[in-house]
Amino acid sequence: MKEFIISEAQTERAVLVGLITPGQNEQKAKEYLDELAFLADTAGAEPKKTFFQRLDYPHPVTFVGTGKLQEIKEYVIENEIGLVIFDDELSSKQLRNIEKELQVKILDRTNLILDIFARRAQTAHAKTQVELAQYKYMLPRLTRLWTHLERQRGGIGMRGPGETQIETDRRIILDKISRLKQELVDIDKQKSVQRKNRGKMVRVALVGYTNVGKSTLMNLLSKSEVFAENKLFATLDTTVRKVIIENLPFLLSDTVGFIRKLPTELVESFKSTLDEVREADLLVHVVDISHPGFEEQIEVVNKTLSEIDKTEKPMIMVFNKIDAFTFVPKEEDDLTPRTRENIDLEELKRTWMAKMGENCIFISAKERANIEALKNLLYERVKDIHITRFPYNDFLFQQYDDGE
Repeated sequence: MKEFIISEAQTERAVLVGLITPGQNEQKAKEYLDELAFLADTAGAEPKKTFFQRLDYPHPVTFVGTGKLQEIKEYVIENEIGLVIFDDELSSKQLRNIEKELQVKILDRTNLILDIFARRAQTAHAKTQVELAQYKYMLPRLTRLWTHLERQRGGIGMRGPGETQIETDRRIILDKISRLKQELVDIDKQKSVQRKNRGKMVRVALVGYTNVGKSTLMNLLSKSEVFAENKLFATLDTTVRKVIIENLPFLLSDTVGFIRKLPTELVESFKSTLDEVREADLLVHVVDISHPGFEEQIEVVNKTLSEIDKTEKPMIMVFNKIDAFTFVPKEEDDLTPRTRENIDLEELKRTWMAKMGENCIFISAKERANIEALKNLLYERVKDIHITRFPYNDFLFQQYDDGE
């Protein structure tokens, strides 16, 4: 069966394509293409140029207009580009038509993210989840993957209505999806037993947009060596560590990062990994305060969390990377609306602390700034949960707090 993900080790030269629409202005479109470029770099591609087009909605046949597609084609030929990546998910018809016109490999954001997940998966659990997501993505796009659909199975002993190649492939993929789902059920049963064996300790889950510093923070708090890298989706497999602050032990888990337009197939496939989120007693939402679109990232994470678990859980907002925060003061006569770049850190602190009260803290995991304050906050919140669960242990904490 034809592969649909990047498998080459060498760097591929790529161009990126996005739309400016009534619901996505030029600034947003550029931010999203910057993120797409980061995704491409993570996957091993080298973005050489970005193309934008203003449209009310994506062209149903070629995503962009024919004129823009011709412009992209000329650039691809002149610069020996082998890969074109679109910021939105493409239909089977769009993929087929664009590929026919450009004569190079075509990926959309979903396919690119699936490729990164396939590269990052280490355990059997993660590999199975990624494979399931890939087959779910492939299923409705078989008409693009196969060009010999008119061929019929025939010959001696094979008379009758026959079966087209695409029907054969669809049946094979459906069988594989069914098998992978059963494998995940078996793995989930094992993990469920493991979670039960952890006892009654309070569970804390690190959540957040991808590449906000969750793994770095995990290493600081648990004194472990969880893999951390300045790449998107550095962490796929959930890592759980026992952490002790003062006299209080709890379990801390580092989960896969979220992203805008996270493919539905991945959310569905990784639900078992995200059981750590569903079963957590406390969520620690890590935010990259230095990112210009951090508020939208917060919304993306909150939306994804609501899809995973409808239960309201206590949450601490941890604004990370204060060491990388920058702002440009507005001129006195500048009447344009203020943006994140025009607001200083102290004002942002006041704003978010007013919203979150004491459940909000600003740190730098990289520089270890304000980490002790974060530990104290975690201690208090975990202690509150522990006392609620085991009220007869309240006097032990009282004795400790009194210094006895």
